[in-house]
Amino acid sequence: MKKFTWVIAALLILIPSLSALAKGEFTYITVSGPGITGDLTISDPALTQSFFAFGDFSKGAIDTPADPGEGYQIIRSYVVNNKEAPFDSLQYYPYTGYVYYNGLGEGSSEYDKKWFLADPAAKEPFLSALKQRALLTWLPLAVLAVILVVFFVAYRKKQPSS
Repeated sequence: MKKFTWVIAALLILIPSLSALAKGEFTYITVSGPGITGDLTISDPALTQSFFAFGDFSKGAIDTPADPGEGYQIIRSYVVNNKEAPFDSLQYYPYTGYVYYNGLGEGSSEYDKKWFLADPAAKEPFLSALKQRALLTWLPLAVLAVILVVFFVAYRKKQPSS
């Protein structure tokens, strides 16, 4: 009876984790690419709640595009029991509407190393996150510039005129 209780307890702990992974509910995505210094972490549900958030891979692969444009490396991760685990990675091309699926972090799938059409619904939240990051990057510099101008003006006013 004790063993049965332990098995039930283990299943109750694992079932929520497995169901989240089956639905593709990622905790966050990590983005790197043009204009991004370091990595950008995004947890917007529009980009993390579905395995098919960037493109519906089940609709089938497409031929390699002649010029996909600038792409962003995306690593989708989840956190289970306070442990971070990268699930998969893809290249997202928001301006031309393509996705290249690199593959699973561990294992393989039928979608690996193939091109797909991007889901247009992913473009707005993705670009919005990039815009917010840019604002947060430049805002401290703008504040510093304003402070320097104020000090310069105050210093000039204190100078005795000759």
